[in-house]
Amino acid sequence: MAEIVLKNVYKQYGHNPYTIKDVNLHIKEGEFCVFVGPSGCGKSTLLRMIAGLEDITSGELTIGGKRMNEKAPSERGVSMVFQSYALYPHMTVRENLSFGLKLAKTDKQTIDQKIQEAAKILQLDHLLDRLPKELSGGQRQRVAIGRAIVRNPDVFLFDEPLSNLDAALRVQTRIEIARLHSNLSASMIYVTHDQVEAMTLADKIVLLNSGPAVERDGSVAQVGAPLELYHFPINKFVAGFIGSPKMNFIHAKLRSATPEQAIVDIGGQTFTARINAVGLPDDTPLEIGIRPEHVIIATDQTDNLLKGAIEYIEKLGEASYLYVRTPESEQPITVRQHGDSRYKEGDMITLYLKPSRLHAFKEDGRSCPRTITKESVNHTLFVAGVVGGAAATAD
Repeated sequence: MAEIVLKNVYKQYGHNPYTIKDVNLHIKEGEFCVFVGPSGCGKSTLLRMIAGLEDITSGELTIGGKRMNEKAPSERGVSMVFQSYALYPHMTVRENLSFGLKLAKTDKQTIDQKIQEAAKILQLDHLLDRLPKELSGGQRQRVAIGRAIVRNPDVFLFDEPLSNLDAALRVQTRIEIARLHSNLSASMIYVTHDQVEAMTLADKIVLLNSGPAVERDGSVAQVGAPLELYHFPINKFVAGFIGSPKMNFIHAKLRSATPEQAIVDIGGQTFTARINAVGLPDDTPLEIGIRPEHVIIATDQTDNLLKGAIEYIEKLGEASYLYVRTPESEQPITVRQHGDSRYKEGDMITLYLKPSRLHAFKEDGRSCPRTITKESVNHTLFVAGVVGGAAATAD
């Protein structure tokens, strides 16, 4: 176990724009940190820089308090699991697990002990004498993880390890990786483009930018616990990336503001939002955001209402998503309902946008602070029994 610290880390290839810009991170001992972001944002590059497979252009990397910039990968105390299994096809599971230890001239008794320990953790005991071609994709990935475990590293690095698995195996292997972290209490950094993996596995999420945002703001969009990014995104990019389906956005203009709430105009109607927009001039353009599970089909509410027609319905079994076309929104507003929702396409419905569930984003994309506190959100989620979940539905 070791802490990982990155200070003002940059990566540039030739004279091209920065791939990684001004990354400052502190990953604690035993923490499960997930790098997530869109394709091309540099998350795998950043992981490879920590592993020593990519040079650091400038800045400093320390692992366990020791500077690692000039250290070879083998000297960093890290073990990496790649997207591809990279198993030797002519070797059995046992031989694949032991190969690195044999190269390091580890004695046979220690090798056997480490293989047995790893096999027990990953439930590979009955597969040790099989060849990779005789294994399923999930079993091959477990062997790749076992190869990392036997090295007893200070830090585990995972580069999209579940990308080659089908949906059912992804869920199963994700649970196994979470159990592995719990059993080993090891420091882990995990790269994925799948926000479900990020939300369910991470103690800490590092959401990376892509495109022009890197040059403007740096590579890291936001760092925090999963529910912090979910309920308190610092900009529109974070709000739109975290959450599936993504947050709804509606054009608005500021009418007035106090420290506790703001009055905004949406399509000529007045709405109240629990945000602090003090200091912004009247008529400032805003983007109002609300998550699909927080849009309520109105019953007896009299304000903060939008009317529209259901354009399309996705029925997923446990939930139905209604896509509601309203005059005020460029895109249909997504509404999460129970799987047995009685609504049908073409129905006219009225939507209630609860003031405490609204977010607001300025023209530069940065969010206005929400006046509902993190403590009150966490208390509500705790009472509802969903703390730790990604898609909280409590009001």
